[in-house]
Amino acid sequence: MEKNKVPKRLVGKVAIVTASTQGIGFGIAERLGLEGASVVVSSRKQNNVDEAVGKLKAKGIDAFGIVCHVSNAQHRKNLVEKTIQKYRKIDIIVCNAAANPSTDPILSSKEDVLDKLWEINVKSSILLLQDTAPHLEKGSSVIFITSIAGYQPAGALAMYGVTKTALLGLTKALAAEMGPDTRVNAIAPGFVPTHFASFITGSPEVRKGLEEKTLLNRLGTTEDMAAAAAFLASDDASYITGETLIVAGGMSSRL
Repeated sequence: MEKNKVPKRLVGKVAIVTASTQGIGFGIAERLGLEGASVVVSSRKQNNVDEAVGKLKAKGIDAFGIVCHVSNAQHRKNLVEKTIQKYRKIDIIVCNAAANPSTDPILSSKEDVLDKLWEINVKSSILLLQDTAPHLEKGSSVIFITSIAGYQPAGALAMYGVTKTALLGLTKALAAEMGPDTRVNAIAPGFVPTHFASFITGSPEVRKGLEEKTLLNRLGTTEDMAAAAAFLASDDASYITGETLIVAGGMSSRL
């Protein structure tokens, strides 16, 4: 969406987006910033953080970057503390960090792989919210990035999908626990060609097959996911909580 056509629904808001220096995370940070939010981006490497902040500032966005490996307790605390020091509050948290370290079947997966999947995809988000919750403003919004694989974990994505299934339940549970002052929702992207998904979407044959499984005959874009996140973070979604919005071109349905 062109910058001048983006609605300004998030002016005065402060947003943290994890794993946000590329792909879907960066797209979300950019959209939230274009809608007026001050955005805090993070990832594991300083040079990636610096590059992302530079790109966002070049678009007129108030961006701040912090190195954060989400499974590191001190990194999580730094992310929250430095955000509070700079902006005095937090309105929006987007938990986007995820890992898929193996394509092995579940019963062949090594224990350290299972631990990493659980720790990064689920546990780290819970621990980050424990650090963040005391600082969240009334009317704040938490958004988890899950996946359509959470509804049907299969094949090479099976155990990854199971961790994303856990986020569906976590969304429901935390919406009850954090309401009424904080809304908690999730986005379940379909297949989006990013570096993270390149092992799936990189093959022209596989990509064509995936496109044909959608009703719109295309894969998703980072902008599609970012638009959904901006909506859920805004007051336009003020009566929506505990929900997962599937953004997959009709590939998946719960009906």
